[in-house]
Amino acid sequence: MTDTNPSEPEGPQLALGLHNWAVEDPRDWSFLFDRAVAADRAGVDQLVVSDHVVFGENLEAYASSALGGRDGGRQPTGPEGHWLEPLTVLSVIAGLTTNVRLSTGVLLAALRRPVVLAKTAATLDVLSRGRLDLGVGIGWQREEYDAAGLDFSRRGRLLDHTLSVCQRLWQEGPASFDSPDLRFERIHCVPRPVSPSGVPIWVSGTINASVLERVARFGSGWIPWGPLTSDPTPGIEPVRQALRAVGRDPSTLKVRANLAVETTPEGHVDLVKTLTPVPRLYDAGVTHFQLSLPVPRRRELAFEYFSDVVARFRQSAGEPRRLVRTVRAR
Repeated sequence: MTDTNPSEPEGPQLALGLHNWAVEDPRDWSFLFDRAVAADRAGVDQLVVSDHVVFGENLEAYASSALGGRDGGRQPTGPEGHWLEPLTVLSVIAGLTTNVRLSTGVLLAALRRPVVLAKTAATLDVLSRGRLDLGVGIGWQREEYDAAGLDFSRRGRLLDHTLSVCQRLWQEGPASFDSPDLRFERIHCVPRPVSPSGVPIWVSGTINASVLERVARFGSGWIPWGPLTSDPTPGIEPVRQALRAVGRDPSTLKVRANLAVETTPEGHVDLVKTLTPVPRLYDAGVTHFQLSLPVPRRRELAFEYFSDVVARFRQSAGEPRRLVRTVRAR
């Protein structure tokens, strides 16, 4: 695989987390797409949506790092929460936007049949002109694997297998594959992604041997999880070492951190404090900075808000302000 994506600009990148979920049925999801269009026009670099296919009722498992969750964390909805399928959501957003990159953060890729995921992701990448970033992880919820007829205890190996098949189909034509779980010969899966190396894969996880091997083998980027989510600095060098060990250039590694949203005593977002860590984290190797913000629902108000956020982000990162994209609101 190649280590770069020529369509992505240099410098710190601002990512926006979009809620493709709701605690209760919102009846109308147009606000989600209005925010995506506003973010694209304002110059946000990447949009991120998340994934759950089904829910069981043991949602306390989210707080267990031993299962893949986050210690002390809390699942944001109950089992009846409304979660839109992320690749479908990004397909709609792709048709409404022009420049912003489209990312899952993260997709439970092992729950999809590998050949179908390869086809779906390649289609979205081609239709978006190479803007897809496929963030993947193993997940924390046993019930999702049970409902898919998959062994939860093998979820790491299932993910590796899924990614192996996808990359083989993306990079080779015709493609052949031979493993204990799957065998095929001279299979054509067209169209292929825009980049010859395939859709960029971002691997999510804590720092452990399996995740390091997965990033080194498949990853264009690393999405930290657990205690390193907001400050991945301690994990960056081990990931870079894993890339060196397989002959890859560690300087090409992309890393996405979540910026903790700071508030004023009155409860308003304090962007100055929120963006204060950006220069230090960028110097340490973080390339993408994700924010989840309370955003006005109306498209033009969201555009004004995002324009201010983008300008402040560029300033905090020491970048000259980029021109706001003059894409007409739809």
